[in-house]
Amino acid sequence: MKKILFILIFSIFFTNLNATDLFESISNSPNISQSEIKQKIDMSKVTKYKNNHNIPFRANPNLSTLQYYFHRDLFRHMPSKLDRYFVEPSETPYEFEFDIVEDKSVKKQLRTKGILSYLYFEDDKVIIDEVSPNDRLGQLFDDETKFRSNSMGKSLPSYILGHAICDGYIESVDATISDWKIVENHLYQNHKLIDLLNMTSGDQKYAYDSHTLKGQEWNNQPWANSNLDTHNVYLSLFNWFRDKEPSEDKYYNYNVLNTQLIFNYILFKTGDENFQKLLNKVFKEKAGIKNIVYFYKLDGLSKAGNAHNMFYATRYDYLRIAKAIMDDYRNETCVGKYLREIYDRRVLKEVNPHGSRGEPHFNRTKYYGGQFHIGYPGLEEKVVFVMGGYGGKAILIDVEDSRIVVVNSIHYNHDRFKYDHKKLLINPIKHGKESFK
Repeated sequence: MKKILFILIFSIFFTNLNATDLFESISNSPNISQSEIKQKIDMSKVTKYKNNHNIPFRANPNLSTLQYYFHRDLFRHMPSKLDRYFVEPSETPYEFEFDIVEDKSVKKQLRTKGILSYLYFEDDKVIIDEVSPNDRLGQLFDDETKFRSNSMGKSLPSYILGHAICDGYIESVDATISDWKIVENHLYQNHKLIDLLNMTSGDQKYAYDSHTLKGQEWNNQPWANSNLDTHNVYLSLFNWFRDKEPSEDKYYNYNVLNTQLIFNYILFKTGDENFQKLLNKVFKEKAGIKNIVYFYKLDGLSKAGNAHNMFYATRYDYLRIAKAIMDDYRNETCVGKYLREIYDRRVLKEVNPHGSRGEPHFNRTKYYGGQFHIGYPGLEEKVVFVMGGYGGKAILIDVEDSRIVVVNSIHYNHDRFKYDHKKLLINPIKHGKESFK
């Protein structure tokens, strides 16, 4: 009896130890604790914006407020292993080569703006590698800290969809989602994936960005519970889109539900086990990630559509993923052909009356294709896939000249936090490393 009890205690101890190790490895800041980060913030100077999880776009926060909201990004939603779709590191992660160029104006941008990290990659080498100074934001993170994607994460289900098509789970981008019982008798039941990919699903009367609409205004009363980021797909459809018909004029209408439908349709078609295998294939095997990455998992079972596109990865793993996208396109793999197809079938943004609302300047491209912003101002003649997110987050992938820019940022606005697009985004993609001095 004593022997059995000892074995049970021993087993429980090591199970808990392994769970702790796993939690620490998944943690958004595995080497710096939440309390350590908070101790570095002068809370007496922090402005907490009412009813806002993010710093409002028009706000001009002080440094302590920037630091506090970055801390919230790291720790405000710390799900357990069971609350995430995560991918463990590759056994052979892709290792970067470095040919570093120092550029004073880039350094100045990181000293004065809300930028956490800036990476520029060209011809298989990292050319610029800068982080916010330690007396600004740099003291709060390291190279293993996982940054929140915001809407940059919308592009990743599209890339995963390409793999699902190539692996035979889904026929093509012209397949409808009508075989998915969850959408039966709802607005999206007969939609093709290409319409969801291009945000042209005819839902402009009912949704925009992360909210349902009341008339042409956000239906954001506290009692409405209409934030589309907080519900699994089934609840969103049940609450707001039952017995609705799409508009005949299906123009570009940016909203998160289109992305959620794509992501969870992949989950439906693959099943839980194969969905995880697909995630492993994309991030672990192809991108060669060095640290755990993960997506949010919303409340409810997978069959209710609980996968969310909010994504966390280290600054270097974002670059690894961008490089995988670029390599697929350049090598004309099966997934590369998918990327070429969604580029060719891009749609104009201008016809959307909401087109400028909710999209910062760095997202205001001429086209949208397959959950990527396309036709970046100043780069219209080049094939550039753009991933953009709230707070100034941006990844530009030049698939023709093998150039990538990755900007992780906590805040961006029209005033003192608007960083220099020409210097950081346009010139490097247009002119390469020669744009740095």
